[in-house]
Amino acid sequence: MRLSKLFGRTTRETPADAESISHQLLLKAGMISQGTAGVYSYLPLSWRVLRKIEQVVREEMDKAGGQELRLPALQPFELWETSGRCVSFGQSLFTLLDRKQHRLALGPTHEEVITDLARRFIQSYRDMPARPYQIQTKFRDEPRPRGGLLRVREFIMKDMYSFDTDFDSLDITYRTMAQAYANIYRRLGVPAVMVEADSGAIGGKDSHEFMALTPTGEDIVMHCPACAYAANMEKASSNKSVKESCFEADESAKTLEEVATPDSSTIEDVAAYLHLPTYKTLKAVFYMADGQFILAVIRGDLEVNDVKLQRALKCTDLRLAEAEEVQAAGIIAGFCSPIGVKGIRVVADDSATGAPNLVAGANRAGYHFINSNYGRDYVAETVADIALARENDPCPRCGGLLRADRGIEVGHIFKLGTHLSEMLSASFLDESGVSQLPVMGCYGIGLGRLLAAIIEYSHDDKGIIWPMSLAPYHVHICTINPDKDGVATMGESLYEQLQTAGVEVLYDDGVASPGVKFNDADLIGVPVRVTISPRTVAAKTVEVKLRTAKDSIFVPVDDAVVTLTRMVRDALAE
Repeated sequence: MRLSKLFGRTTRETPADAESISHQLLLKAGMISQGTAGVYSYLPLSWRVLRKIEQVVREEMDKAGGQELRLPALQPFELWETSGRCVSFGQSLFTLLDRKQHRLALGPTHEEVITDLARRFIQSYRDMPARPYQIQTKFRDEPRPRGGLLRVREFIMKDMYSFDTDFDSLDITYRTMAQAYANIYRRLGVPAVMVEADSGAIGGKDSHEFMALTPTGEDIVMHCPACAYAANMEKASSNKSVKESCFEADESAKTLEEVATPDSSTIEDVAAYLHLPTYKTLKAVFYMADGQFILAVIRGDLEVNDVKLQRALKCTDLRLAEAEEVQAAGIIAGFCSPIGVKGIRVVADDSATGAPNLVAGANRAGYHFINSNYGRDYVAETVADIALARENDPCPRCGGLLRADRGIEVGHIFKLGTHLSEMLSASFLDESGVSQLPVMGCYGIGLGRLLAAIIEYSHDDKGIIWPMSLAPYHVHICTINPDKDGVATMGESLYEQLQTAGVEVLYDDGVASPGVKFNDADLIGVPVRVTISPRTVAAKTVEVKLRTAKDSIFVPVDDAVVTLTRMVRDALAE
């Protein structure tokens, strides 16, 4: 491809609204263009990269027993009503009416459609395991699109769906897919780790994310260096026991007493006033869950994890309550506890239910209770782990200290179970002729997000650094002063010979200055740059520089095609 003919152009300006490194570099390199919030065009350079990523993913899916198909982006809304997930997806689900006023959904995912197909085509245990997959455009109405390709409203995703005869078979498929994902990330050069994750709107029993660890990541991964435990921030747990504490061994419940705590409306103020550590207090946090007022309580040294709380409540919309909503519920902020409160749903973290004799609000200004105990003084409708794990908390498995590192989600796999099979009436006959429900799993990779993650992980202050297997082109030829001393002739000859040898070449045949050409080459990130100038023509050489190298080498022009072809093939073989 001649750079003078390439659709799209580089720019020196960093867009003001581009926060992530990948977003900045993709825009500056002329690889993407924003149409509207969260919607991007892939220009030729990035589309070539995306197709190569797609091919790696396709090959590994096929090796794992997948069968590629194509499902419709337009889906009958009735399927979403039948599954009930129109509620859990909420406003992120794009819907529209056709000319006959029939409601349709723009697919954010395809579990409903594929399960409806399974209902028609999976009749017997002999038809399983089935692992259909597709690479298709998805639509989700993200409330805050950001980070360029990292969080968008229209995106390309590989989604596989598995149907197995039982949960043991699902476990085998799940492990097979986890290994396929590991193979994909290894081939793409992305250091991804598998972590426990929240299933979110997709649902299901278990799920794992694959996180590319990079300082520029938008997510937090909690992991223990001493063992294999790893989870994203939404799912991570910690050991909540307090080792150096004033909890007495087998401490018995003491008498509940009300004490004055003037000007002490925060956990820290109350603890300081009563000369106690914060883990001897009970914290109250107020939420609105699908319009219902919620009182969440947790040990005072911990914080509530909103995602865990949402899962415990099984609600679609969760947010902190506004001051007027707290007042309308009859709550006195800063002095509240569930003791004596009527008509309000209480959710308690398991740290609070197992800790004796905590300080809790007395539900009147300026007063707290000491020696409050769960079960005797109050109960909760729901008890669950709703605590936010933090760096240096004890690991829930081995007790080592947790670390927090940033990462980018580059894949997500789920054990769905039989819920969708049951809701959409998919069944099969087992070996005994008895009707059973297929056990489902789903496995997604956002290809645009993966492309962005590769850039976040592999770049420098000059631009993108593509691995040879993914680069839009293998070799970038730059001619300096092409109107002099046979430079253009040598450039054209090398361009044609390399293409004949099967090397993908980007040829900068323009008349820009050397600085502009070299800056563009570094920005675009092609692995090998070849410079032809009056000096190299006179010496009958070409200047070869790897994108990752500091220095160049000079190769005799007669050996250039063989040398460059070998460099490309060796890098691809790695």
